[in-house]
Amino acid sequence: MNLESEKMTNAVRFMFVDDDEISIMALQRGVKQLEISNTVQLAMNGVEAIAILNEAMLSYGSLPPYVVVLDLNMPKMGGLEFLEKIRNNENFKNLLVFVLTTSDAPCDIASAYGYKVAGYIVKDDSRNSYKETIAMIKAYSELVVLPS
Repeated sequence: MNLESEKMTNAVRFMFVDDDEISIMALQRGVKQLEISNTVQLAMNGVEAIAILNEAMLSYGSLPPYVVVLDLNMPKMGGLEFLEKIRNNENFKNLLVFVLTTSDAPCDIASAYGYKVAGYIVKDDSRNSYKETIAMIKAYSELVVLPS
């Protein structure tokens, strides 16, 4: 592996897992406004997200560092089921996950933290909240040393 591909493998990737097109557009707008050059991948549910992670494993031989921004309420496989699956998978159990959802239900918050999420953020209707969320996650991923 040459230095450039090694750099690409170790660069933090962002994955947004959300079925709401408006939320995805707001997150993408935040990425663009903050001029984030990291790879950003989109999944509409947990099934798609796991497929993306499996493909990355096959491509690189190990999972590159990811920061996952996860909604809880999605079809096929919701956020809590996704968290259960990745935390029980040796290859994915250390993924860094932030929940970004409309649910402020105490049981959802407790369940998410039970799966060791890095943070739980409740969506509001403010356009700035998405940009602020992305800015916080970007800063976090730049300051914290993540396993590769």
